[in-house]
Amino acid sequence: MNFKLAIASLLTVAIAGGVQAQALPEAKPLKVPFKLLPSRHMLIEVTINDKGPYKLIFDTGAPLNIVTSRLGKETGISKRGGGGIAALLSGGMNQVEIGTMQLGDVTAKKVAAVVMDHPTVKAISDAFAEEHGTIDGIVGFPFFARFATTVDYQKKELLLSPRDYKPGNYIEDLTKSLSAAGENAGQAKVVGPAGLWGFTLAKTKADDEPSVAVGEVYEGTPAAAAGLKVGDRVLTIDGRWTDTLGDAHVAVSLVKPGRKADVTLTRDGKPMTLSITPVVGY
Repeated sequence: MNFKLAIASLLTVAIAGGVQAQALPEAKPLKVPFKLLPSRHMLIEVTINDKGPYKLIFDTGAPLNIVTSRLGKETGISKRGGGGIAALLSGGMNQVEIGTMQLGDVTAKKVAAVVMDHPTVKAISDAFAEEHGTIDGIVGFPFFARFATTVDYQKKELLLSPRDYKPGNYIEDLTKSLSAAGENAGQAKVVGPAGLWGFTLAKTKADDEPSVAVGEVYEGTPAAAAGLKVGDRVLTIDGRWTDTLGDAHVAVSLVKPGRKADVTLTRDGKPMTLSITPVVGY
């Protein structure tokens, strides 16, 4: 059975204020091969400004194209090293433009990106470096929003059909959102899990690893049945990064009871993936 997943461009509508892009009449799907990592991330080879290829993660949930400081220097898109997430949010990291970005049969010009050394990208790169080498970033919304995208998991191919949509400036939109959030400071926001998982997470101020630690696993729960253990370091839940406790709470809140979710983690430094199906809480 040839299983294909068509990705609706929901991010296009949400970020572009409801602008609906249309596939170009003469457009034919272009192929981009990928490898599926044990963490379920799609790994692709990318040529930037005629240099490479570099290995990046194709992430349909990423609002930015992110490249490491190493890649930025080698390709000439950045003359300085990248910073962390705090630098980005504080305005210390500027958006740059990639002259030419090529993935398989697909070539795009003037693509917006941010140069930063994202901790989770580094963690995934370190976890799979022996087999796949260095991973140098993420291909996200500013690239794939230009295309109608289909993921063929059996053939391990992305099929991209050009569209007439041009992404906006995400950094400017992010700055406006942060300013608006500051005006509403002090108003409580609560995120709760949709189902019962059966484990707790913890992260201290001194813990700078790009993951969260499993604090407790309760007997007779979905987490225990899946084999989760105290001390495991959770990297993603249902494909969403869990750099912080807040990230983890949002991730579990989006998984409905009865739906299986993959949890990628490291145990004693070794990567692994568990499938947990939360149940209705009580």
